[in-house]
Amino acid sequence: MHDVLHKAARIELVIFDVDGVLTDGRLYLGNDGNEFKAFHIRDGHGVKMLLDVGVEIAIISGRHAVSVEQRVKDLGIRHAYLGVDDKRVVFNNLLTQLNLTADQVAYVGDDLIDLPVMTQVGLAIAVQDADPFVIQHAHWQTSCRGGRGAAREVCELLLEARGQLAAARSRYL
Repeated sequence: MHDVLHKAARIELVIFDVDGVLTDGRLYLGNDGNEFKAFHIRDGHGVKMLLDVGVEIAIISGRHAVSVEQRVKDLGIRHAYLGVDDKRVVFNNLLTQLNLTADQVAYVGDDLIDLPVMTQVGLAIAVQDADPFVIQHAHWQTSCRGGRGAAREVCELLLEARGQLAAARSRYL
């Protein structure tokens, strides 16, 4: 765990996959073709806590959904890329745009499409119910499932590594 905290202390950007990470991975399709997703409210608050301390947040998803656009807007996430075929292209563009190195980036994923970026970042994180092959390539695995608090767990890990978790919590006391 010491190595994970050391890696986490350097993180300036966290990239989250959506389906299976910020959601439980299930797609709800209405008779009209609309797609619905469920997001965990505590995950969203964790994202806001990281944004409050200056950590950048990005979303990279292989799917495009209006519900994700709305969630990104609600949380104040400035870097959202939906309907992406090759996540490496977006990752490399983010490094350039934000003037970061790969070691300063954490990526949270759950499936094979996440591996091309996960294997390049300073802190690769798999959610508890990720594909077993993905878990083999992660530096750390959450105890919570995707869409069920995994993102909040990641946010609190990063805040703890930065020595900012207690202060972030104390504002609610």
